[in-house]
Amino acid sequence: MNISFQKTFFAIATTFALFAILVVARPILIPISFALLISFILLPMANRFEKWGVNRMAAALFAIVATILVLGGGIYLFSTQIVSIASQFSHFQERVVQVFAETTTWLNTNMRVIPNLEKDDLMDQMKNWLNKSSGSVVQQTFSDSAGFLAGLIATVIFTFLFLIYREGFKQAIILYFPKEKRERALVMLKSIQMVGQKYLVGVILIVIIIGLINSFALLIIGIDYPFFFGFLAAVMAIIPYVGTTLGATIPVLYAFMMYDSLWVPIAVAITFWAIQVVESNFLSPKIVGGTLKVNALAAIISIIVGATVWGIAGMILFLPITAMLKVICQEYDELKPIAMFIGEQNVKKKTIEIETISNLKKTLITRFQKRI
Repeated sequence: MNISFQKTFFAIATTFALFAILVVARPILIPISFALLISFILLPMANRFEKWGVNRMAAALFAIVATILVLGGGIYLFSTQIVSIASQFSHFQERVVQVFAETTTWLNTNMRVIPNLEKDDLMDQMKNWLNKSSGSVVQQTFSDSAGFLAGLIATVIFTFLFLIYREGFKQAIILYFPKEKRERALVMLKSIQMVGQKYLVGVILIVIIIGLINSFALLIIGIDYPFFFGFLAAVMAIIPYVGTTLGATIPVLYAFMMYDSLWVPIAVAITFWAIQVVESNFLSPKIVGGTLKVNALAAIISIIVGATVWGIAGMILFLPITAMLKVICQEYDELKPIAMFIGEQNVKKKTIEIETISNLKKTLITRFQKRI
């Protein structure tokens, strides 16, 4: 087997150039990627409005407005709980400082790392540090909020443009293919759309189901604001593999800080662990996993790469993008090995062994004939 160093160099250079583009163009590519996925799920709604006689531009606008109203209604339902939690922030902050000071003092008493360390002095130092750093925290929060708001507005605009110009985009992509392959290209585009659409629908169902289960479980335990923490954890579960743990950490810390009994945070942690087991092994594979058909190795690699390139947005986006990439690679013979690496191939070991032995026999016969 001969290795072409020129092709290898171009492949590596292309990969590095692609990553450089993803990093440099991050502010524009993230809203476009989110808008593309959102447009997939809003497309049936826009088509329904068009069937009712609404023109394309108005149908796209109605679909986006309806989505914003639904999301706004959900935020409004939790607004009172958010305000109540915000009003308790100062008490929560004092509790954190107290627990940190008590833990540090206990460790220093048993290990004697710092001599003459007093709990009250440590608490005063922590409060002074928090007061000094509050200004930079507020400034960073304002900067992040402004960036998030700009990205959100850009996503809405791109979604609207994708919906009204979808036919032109589709025809432009199909024209790149030869005439005899354009019908196959149309099927490929439809498959990509269905992957994105089914993935988003599955994620929404997971959020609703897990949010309700989390909320009622916290309500039974007796945690304040159960529906807020329950749905917050469910929304954070959108981030694959990591989001569920992060979503469970917040209510566990809240229970640990706000309740005197240690059994409350332990009960919350055990409850979220049990729900995560059910979600990971039963719900997600049935609702979301079947639509992606991406193996665990490719999924983990895509999440790590996404987190490295685009942060949290990359962790959310790169998994469905990887599934769409698999659909594209299946249409090209040169890229089918990549599709096999990404997908869940149920290939029997016996079949592979038979094909390998058959190919080996053909090779040996050919060499033998040449020698004769």
